[in-house]
Amino acid sequence: MPLSLYNTLTRKVEPFQPLAPPRVTLYTCGPTVWNYAHIGNFRTFLFEDLLRRWLEHSGYDVFHMMNLTDVDDRTIRAARNAGKRLAEHTEPFTQAFFEDRDYLRIKAAHVYPRATQYMPAMIALVERLLANGVAYNGDDGSVYFAIGKFPTYGKLSRLDQREIKVGARVSSDEYAKDDPSDFALWKATDDEDEAVGAAWDAPFGRGRPGWHLECSAMSLDEIGRRFGVQTLDIHCGGVDLIFPPHENEIGQSEGATGKPFARYWLHGEFLNVRGTKMSKRFGNFLTARDLREQGVDAAAVRLLFWQSHYRQPIDFNDEALDGAREGVRRLGEFHARLKGEGGRGKAEGALADLARTFETEFTAALDDDLNAPQAVAKLFEFVRAANRELDRSGSGAGTGASTALAAFQRVTGVLDALPTVKAVDPVLRQWVTERLAARDRARKSKDFKAADAIRAELRARGVEIEDTPQGTKWQVV
Repeated sequence: MPLSLYNTLTRKVEPFQPLAPPRVTLYTCGPTVWNYAHIGNFRTFLFEDLLRRWLEHSGYDVFHMMNLTDVDDRTIRAARNAGKRLAEHTEPFTQAFFEDRDYLRIKAAHVYPRATQYMPAMIALVERLLANGVAYNGDDGSVYFAIGKFPTYGKLSRLDQREIKVGARVSSDEYAKDDPSDFALWKATDDEDEAVGAAWDAPFGRGRPGWHLECSAMSLDEIGRRFGVQTLDIHCGGVDLIFPPHENEIGQSEGATGKPFARYWLHGEFLNVRGTKMSKRFGNFLTARDLREQGVDAAAVRLLFWQSHYRQPIDFNDEALDGAREGVRRLGEFHARLKGEGGRGKAEGALADLARTFETEFTAALDDDLNAPQAVAKLFEFVRAANRELDRSGSGAGTGASTALAAFQRVTGVLDALPTVKAVDPVLRQWVTERLAARDRARKSKDFKAADAIRAELRARGVEIEDTPQGTKWQVV
């Protein structure tokens, strides 16, 4: 079966057909860099990472864009409260996001357009909308999108046209989900904007872009310059962005170009804490750096998130995280065992047969709207079956361990949920080498008491050892 994805626009799982295969243009909504991103935000970013990795694994040439919102109501307010210029306030949080991204092993986007760097594109987009008659100058000096002039407004969120408030306007970047009113494309400057350096000159007045305008302008500019198209293949974000942000993006993009803005819209569900959406507003959030400082392996976070479908909420708690840690440990041990066996014996055999069946089932799961829970279940079924086969055969020789190892590594390259290899201090490495040599001498002289004492020494320093036919292996735990 081909890859199929749930399209929020049609409310159906549809076969994926990009505009110009094998190229896929992927736009994902990034953070607003007024504060640290919490792991609820990263739940969305990780689902998008899985999507990108699976597209690439499937042979597509993905061009990934993720915006950084560095000018909106929140960034301006935060900069003003901190007594800083806008760029001075947002830059540390931008760099923190990149650090958190790397910690969680999220592949870097090809471009990270920042709103403040795309003012010419935003101004040009507003001018096109004014020329097309779907935008107008308000009496407050701002420019508004006239949703009554765009007949298909509401098609993404399934908004009832009778709910549209004809003639009503809303200038706030974030507003109630039951307030379908004309929204600000360009907001007339005020003292707070000027104080932090968030105001730009434009033919229709000095001001700054509305939050929703930014993604339209940046994405259309990128794909227009690079590929000569005006339609994205995939646009992603959290479910809370369906209305108003994504609905407004469709209006202003299609109102300017006359073409579909995106072929597929994918939205990830919330991360909950004790049943409540994780949010700075509710004060129940953890940041990625909180987890990193607590020593949580990124692999455990990734595996925890893969155990729920991206369109289903996750309840984040210590028990779930502990379960994911245990799963990561099992995967790491199995990987080490396969590597120990994989260099010997024939490529064919029982393990190879198990691996081929597993890889087929894993592919079918992710091709079915990124069914990660099913894919993970198949992964652990394979680990159990392969371990039984290794136990039965007593050796990898002739069982197809090398074929199984290759399949396992292809799959784990998509999930990226193997334990993080801990950096080893050179002084510790030298000490471990010396102690293992001493232990080897003790074993050869049958002084097993001394050998056991050295093992205990090593364990006390956090070093676990394993005796294998290829020699003694060790790792820091």
